[in-house]
Amino acid sequence: MRAKIANLGCTIASLSVPGKDGKLADVVLGFDSVEPYLVRNRSSAALWGRVANRIKEGKFTLDGVEYSLPINKPPSSGHKGFDKVIWEVADYKKGENPSITFKCHSHDGEEGYQGDIAVTATYTLTSSTTMRLDMEAVPENKATPISLAQHAYWNLAETQPNAPILNHSIQIWANHITPVDQNTIPTGEIMPVKGTAFDFTTEKKIGTSIHEVPGLGYDHNYVLDCGEEKSGLKHAAKLKDPSSSRVLDLWTNAPRVQFYTGNYVNGVVGKGDTAYGKHSGVCLETQGFPNAFNQPKFPSVVVRPGEKYKHSKD
Repeated sequence: MRAKIANLGCTIASLSVPGKDGKLADVVLGFDSVEPYLVRNRSSAALWGRVANRIKEGKFTLDGVEYSLPINKPPSSGHKGFDKVIWEVADYKKGENPSITFKCHSHDGEEGYQGDIAVTATYTLTSSTTMRLDMEAVPENKATPISLAQHAYWNLAETQPNAPILNHSIQIWANHITPVDQNTIPTGEIMPVKGTAFDFTTEKKIGTSIHEVPGLGYDHNYVLDCGEEKSGLKHAAKLKDPSSSRVLDLWTNAPRVQFYTGNYVNGVVGKGDTAYGKHSGVCLETQGFPNAFNQPKFPSVVVRPGEKYKHSKD
């Protein structure tokens, strides 16, 4: 396995893994040059923050103070997140388990958020077939929301990136999702998936029930509540491609995963001048609950001085 990581946005520029024939192939959608990564592009495999996913109308209240964030696509917030930051390389190790650590500093008032925070992200090849990401953030002077996410688009097929991911099969260890409104903002309900198109508690093809999902496809928060645990991580999902026999097995300490089927990827020119179309890739973004501030039933994403945000996935 070979990983290439860019300091722009802590982006997975490529991840090459062998298929059943033993040949390496890149399984991450992306671009051949820097310029496309500099725009807010939905096909970027970058690290998103300070709060990934949606905050309704870009507003929240913390400790009695209301904060307003810049809006990108109403009613969601964010203009320049961590995906557009040039991160500093803090450490780089070679050897049997190579790793690279990036760091950045987000200032008080940046993108409307309060408080300074120091952030690190470490990618490690822990075995010949495993990559791990460890993210940490420390608030320095004020309580602030933190919920980071790695936004890679995966396509495990031999014909990647031309083949859509609808023939991939997936299992998600979640008995519940958080339903969304017409703007894909969670309503606050926590709904059982049993007997619905959202049920992936047993393995099935992504395309089997996608036509039953309102809108263009899956873009939903799955509550990780039934997976096996080991070494402090929960089994979140398993993605398989039948044509190449590649498998992505995802473990995390985050409470949920956003399952997104590339519904708005359409005509984006990517690697090798390939036009990425709808459902060209699938995202499995482990993170906190979206719009957690505005839904009292959701776990808080606030981190206070003296505390440390820790988020791992492999």
